[in-house]
Amino acid sequence: MRVPRLVGLMAVDAREVAQARGVLLAAPDRPDFSRTVVDHVVRQYPPPGAEIPRGAVVTVWFDPGEGGGGSGVREPRLPDPPRGGMRRELITPEEPRVMSPLGGG
Repeated sequence: MRVPRLVGLMAVDAREVAQARGVLLAAPDRPDFSRTVVDHVVRQYPPPGAEIPRGAVVTVWFDPGEGGGGSGVREPRLPDPPRGGMRRELITPEEPRVMSPLGGG
């Protein structure tokens, strides 16, 4: 059988999918995994589509959430950068110009 894709699913949904597909789940970062509900799976091993025997264990890891520390899935912060890429800063007359040591501009 093939390993189902569990990444992105909430814990409760990952357990349901695993049970329906005949695989067991292990979550080393969650000792209370059986009670975990809304945390999202961010990584799994073996990867989706890998061939495993029925009843094999698939290990999943979860997003640590707010204040969890460490690295993990990060959402982009708002506001987004301005459109159009980088723009050249114009020197206004009030700002002093820095002279190059080579005598140029």
